[in-house]
Amino acid sequence: MKTNAYVLVFGIIGVIVVAAGASALVSNQGLMQANQSTVSNLSSLPNYGRAPNFQGISNWINSPPLNISDFRGKVVLVDFWTSSCINCIQMIPYLNALYNRFGNSGLVLVGVHTPEYQFEKNYASVLAAVEGFGIKYPVALDSNYSTWDAYGNRFWPTEYLIDKNGDIRDIHLGEGDYNSTEMLIQELLQNAGYSINTGMISSSTSEINQNASQPGTQVYVGYNTSTLPIGNAAGYSPDQVVDYTFAGPLQNGTVYFSGQWFNAANSMIAEGNDSKVFLLYDARSMNILAQGNASTTLVKLDGVTLAESYFRSYLSPQEAAAITDMYPCNCGHVGLVATIGFPYDGWRILEISASPGFTIYGFTFG
Repeated sequence: MKTNAYVLVFGIIGVIVVAAGASALVSNQGLMQANQSTVSNLSSLPNYGRAPNFQGISNWINSPPLNISDFRGKVVLVDFWTSSCINCIQMIPYLNALYNRFGNSGLVLVGVHTPEYQFEKNYASVLAAVEGFGIKYPVALDSNYSTWDAYGNRFWPTEYLIDKNGDIRDIHLGEGDYNSTEMLIQELLQNAGYSINTGMISSSTSEINQNASQPGTQVYVGYNTSTLPIGNAAGYSPDQVVDYTFAGPLQNGTVYFSGQWFNAANSMIAEGNDSKVFLLYDARSMNILAQGNASTTLVKLDGVTLAESYFRSYLSPQEAAAITDMYPCNCGHVGLVATIGFPYDGWRILEISASPGFTIYGFTFG
């Protein structure tokens, strides 16, 4: 889960390991009550008031323009997400399964894509992500934060569950707690008069990848958005170029730099030909959020240059086809690249050799 600080720079903040706790404060009490209620009586479930309509949407994917008011008599699940959020990404298989099972049985699922980074406002980039994740439900591009603000939202991901009358009955922050959410959806659908399959999606390996619910963590750089201090003794120098030295050893989960780097508010930008980034991490998958040139950027894991098969990217098919063993961010695009296919066996050392202009925003782990 991520929280929005867009008024600072691009809306990045914090390591999002508080999603479960935050969601418990907001929705778990209501869910516990709801799971004990009957289909005919949902009075014990909190009512957060009338759901706002979608506002200021720049584009729609998989759908013509929609409004909440069009769906009286149905149940609506609104998911605020963004394509570079690992917690959002890990929820998508579950959301796809919900849509596949209940999309023809009274459930309307809408993903509201509200950008964290400037590049996420690009329609083609979001469309490529939607297609890559296999999303078939409607996606609204909330590039100006209009719908986000209308809901008073602050976190990625957040789900708003809306009943047949158009009232918000549950607010869930972060990934996970899928059983409780699905039980509540089923009750609201039955209360709205729909006949449904009451089996649980989250217990079915045929409908959802169980690994998708594994919690993720995030590490960002930049003097305004850094989740942790960098490992270099020099630290951050806002809006200055620093010639960093690094002699090791690496501290777990800490980002280190060597060579010349410009200290930006939400990123670090390589200024020299010998600029490098180092990170020691322990996770099943690691994602790099960065901007660079594929022909001049090397990514190594445990000293081995990563091959094309270990990357995924949300660039266009033409750009993706051009990926070699370098970081797949050519043509000035920003991409999300994941080291996949490695067996999980503990700590790994990441090394990125960058050329001038390479911009690193941070890392996410799953």
